[in-house]
Amino acid sequence: MIYPTRMAVLAAAIGAPVALLLAMLFPRSWYVGLGWSFAVLMLVAMDTLLGRAQASMALTLPRSTPVGVPLTVPIAVTVTGRRARAVQVMIAPDPLLTVADDAPLFVALKDGRGAAGLTLTPIRRGTARLGDIWLRWTGPLGLVWRQARIDTEQALPILPDVEAIREQGAQLFQRHAVQGLLAQSDRGDGTDFDALVEFRSGMDRRAIDWKQSARHRKLYAKEYRTECNSQIVFAIDTGRQMSDPVGGIPRVDRAVSAALLTGWLALKLGDRVALNAFDSRPRIASGFIGGAGAFPELQHLAAAIDYGGDETNYTFALTTLAARLTRRSMIVLFTEFTDPTSADFLVRAVARLLKTHLVLIVVLRDDELETIVDRAPDVAADVTRAVTAAALLRDRRLALLRLRHLGVHVIESPHDQVAARLVEGYVDLKRRSLL
Repeated sequence: MIYPTRMAVLAAAIGAPVALLLAMLFPRSWYVGLGWSFAVLMLVAMDTLLGRAQASMALTLPRSTPVGVPLTVPIAVTVTGRRARAVQVMIAPDPLLTVADDAPLFVALKDGRGAAGLTLTPIRRGTARLGDIWLRWTGPLGLVWRQARIDTEQALPILPDVEAIREQGAQLFQRHAVQGLLAQSDRGDGTDFDALVEFRSGMDRRAIDWKQSARHRKLYAKEYRTECNSQIVFAIDTGRQMSDPVGGIPRVDRAVSAALLTGWLALKLGDRVALNAFDSRPRIASGFIGGAGAFPELQHLAAAIDYGGDETNYTFALTTLAARLTRRSMIVLFTEFTDPTSADFLVRAVARLLKTHLVLIVVLRDDELETIVDRAPDVAADVTRAVTAAALLRDRRLALLRLRHLGVHVIESPHDQVAARLVEGYVDLKRRSLL
């Protein structure tokens, strides 16, 4: 495709008033004023002929990329024929990707070749497909754009972000293992019987086994250790409200990253982990896996969690989950609610789970509502927004308070700290032998 540049359009526009002025001053020689436009047209035609060239491009994509992490894609451009000095590159992004600055990428050419990096940011999980890419360059005179379209048809899988797990997981595991969470070093606490030992000064008198003490005529006490095969279920709400972005990333992806980090630590500490996803009905229901080597399977299951547009049905989802559990488990529920009706359904569904299981609910702090409430109003509409936001926050705090009164452990965290806060909550519950 060939079309004039801004310089050519301005040059042609400047000739119009000159031609009009000449026609007014010399009516019989009005056609002389057309010489300017004819000269511009000739220059444009000359630039078109001199700028003939063929362009090609190579785009190198990685095998996969984590969501929310900017990715720099190397681009190599080659222009044959009449060599250009620079090429502009524009890409038609997939809805799962955003392009930095939304501006053309300038690639400087030397001997017809050039390279640059295109910055893409994955905003949702899935498979992004890069479609058409446009290249354009000017002729030697800068009066004509030559544009070429290249079909790439390349796919880029976008997976959950596990970089935080690789960076923070080892540190967290080392920190908590040193504090005595490993079974072989956590004796004296917990609920799992370990050994019968002779009673020593400082031991809990309630641990004395009076029958064995009478048989051996010495005081013997039971020594316990923390149970290591606890069952942890990560239940992730994928409904409409969890698909809304917070900090540029959907809440579902924040929940998946936090669940993977905590799941990695739980597998290292000997617990068994399962994954559950639901919205209006259950979507994913995995079995329990154990062992540090099972983490890739957990990551694969998390990558299959999709975004939903339905309202969340807590009663159906949590009742189905409870029916599949055959022993006491810790249920980590990631969810979001904004109205009292959905919060009431959540409270009632969780109340049934508490009869048998330990429930930990994780919600992200709504920074947008808090900003509206704290911001000074400028117009009358800001007052209405502030009052509405304050009412929503009040209903939210009331629902969380009801959950805490039932005995639910609740974590309300900023979006950038949810993974660390969840790990701390899990370790605290494990240390207190509540699992």
